[in-house]
Order: sequence, then C-alpha cells, then structure tokens
Amino acid sequence: MKVILHDLDTIHSERLLTKCDAIIEADGKYAPCKGCFGCWTKHPAECFIKDKLHTACRILGRADELIIITKNLYGAYSTQIKNVMDRTIGSSTPLCTYRKGEMHHTLRYGKHNIMKVLVYGDITEQEKATFTYMAKRNAINDGYRETEVLFFESASEAEAAL
Repeated sequence: MKVILHDLDTIHSERLLTKCDAIIEADGKYAPCKGCFGCWTKHPAECFIKDKLHTACRILGRADELIIITKNLYGAYSTQIKNVMDRTIGSSTPLCTYRKGEMHHTLRYGKHNIMKVLVYGDITEQEKATFTYMAKRNAINDGYRETEVLFFESASEAEAAL
C-alpha cells in the first residue's frame, strides 16, 4: 500500500489521491498525542482520541511505501507532520528487538519498502544534513528498508515530483 502524508492545503489531496492508496492530511485539525501509550497496550494501533487520526497507526503501519511531503522547519518536519507521526507510535509495540545492530521497538505490521520525504521551502545546507539524518533514523525505527530525502523550493515542485 502506498500512503502519502502531507501538510499541503486540502485542495492538493484530490490530485494526490490519484497517486496513492491512502492520504493523511496533516492539517492540524486533530488533537496532539497525549502520551498515554494506550495505542501500544490497551487498544493496539488505535488512538483513544476519536478524531481523524484515530486509526492513523494502522494506515501508516501497513504502508509499503510512505511518502511524506513537508515544509522545512529548521531542518525538521513541520509541526503538523510531527504531530501525526507522534500519534502513530502504535504502529510498533512496547517490546524491543534489534534492527541493523541497534535496539528498536518491534514492528506491529512488519517491515516496509521505502520512506520518501519531499521537503519544500527555504533550507540551508546544514538543515539539509540534519533533515536527511533524522529521516533516515526515523525510517530505520519504523522498519523501512530504504530512505530517500529530496528538497524543493516550493510545495508545487514537491507535489510534481510524485
């Protein structure tokens, strides 16, 4: 399954939906993670907060290909994208295992193929290096075999790259 997670305007979702199986809009119209870990233990892969991210763990957890389109924020994901990622911790379990010689949480849905991150906006060379390192670490933690990070000046260029 190919999933796109983006922080673009809602008008982009209709066009993007033709290029994937599922879309998660990081539009900020949802609650932030409360840190209760219920999605790990009480009701696996399901957030107790009944909003549009209620089952985001399952959607992202089952993605063979995840494409994240995000505005650069000082060499990191936009706050909207980060909030969605925080709410999807339930795609792993509280148990640990070794991946690539490092300890990580056991994946609830198994390994995935590729995580692509399309970053738009002003970005310095240092921020590019920071972003690339962070995205690769996130991909390992979430069980992706490959990572690709691309940088664009505008959101429309990032969207066109799909």
